[in-house]
Amino acid sequence: TARLAPATLLAEVQRAWPEAAGPAFAPHSQPWAEREGEVTVACPEAVRAQELDLMSELVVARLNEALGRPAVRRLRVQARPAPR
Repeated sequence: TARLAPATLLAEVQRAWPEAAGPAFAPHSQPWAEREGEVTVACPEAVRAQELDLMSELVVARLNEALGRPAVRRLRVQARPAPR
């Protein structure tokens, strides 16, 4: 299935997200956009969005480790439902 996924940074981040974000955030958030290394993450619960924003440096480090390169510069967390 990895060959069928789009070859974009967003697709790579979405595949690595469950492990990088961990059980506290992954089930409650979704990366949905990327531009120049800034990944926008939707989180429907405002409290979790704020927590994820505070932990974003750690999550960015985990994402870059999973990707094998420093591709993600920062997370932009939004308290909003994930787009469909």
